[in-house]
Amino acid sequence: MRTLVIGGHTRDIGKTALVVDIIRTFPEASWTAVKITQHGHGMCSIDGKDCDCAPVEHSFALDEERDRSDRTDSSRFLVAGAARSLWARTRQGCLGEFLPRLWNEIGTAPSVIIESNSVLEFLRPELYLVVLDPNALDFKDSCRKFFDRADACVLRAPLAGSTWFDPATGGPPISRQRLEAKPCFEQPLGAVLPAALAEFIRERYFTHSAATEGHSRDISC
Repeated sequence: MRTLVIGGHTRDIGKTALVVDIIRTFPEASWTAVKITQHGHGMCSIDGKDCDCAPVEHSFALDEERDRSDRTDSSRFLVAGAARSLWARTRQGCLGEFLPRLWNEIGTAPSVIIESNSVLEFLRPELYLVVLDPNALDFKDSCRKFFDRADACVLRAPLAGSTWFDPATGGPPISRQRLEAKPCFEQPLGAVLPAALAEFIRERYFTHSAATEGHSRDISC
């Protein structure tokens, strides 16, 4: 099982859109797409508002998407061409105990793409891409924690002149040096996947991971 993880530093910056773009660009991968949503204090991690999608009777739930109406994120994955689409919901702090069930469900999939930051606590994927909007000041702790493990950044706006580096905002959430040490690809939300980013994914995920196939990357215990 080869895994590609998509994370981001805040909500509504197009993490799902990037998953969709990658699925469409590499249909030959026969993707199994997984969206992981965590909940805490009665709020949904998707938008921070009250909702009824949190698991009630158990600490986690796993649903397979079959609707192709394009109305939900997991439905968008199917419409884009994923072979399977799964929505995993867990309570805060319960992701680790849920993952063995998820791995059992998707363990035979040739290629898995996961939308989550927190899964990096338990998994070392073949490729981790982080979506950043340099004009959005909110910065999740989970993204800050795992940022140095990112293989590349997908920028929704240019770094130059961004809010992050405006002295009036109190300083950047991460240093410019840490950002510039990584490959960065600009893709405004709604724009096509840049050719350079597609080539980076092809090289680092498909070519490199095929060369190292057979080596376990799961670091959960």
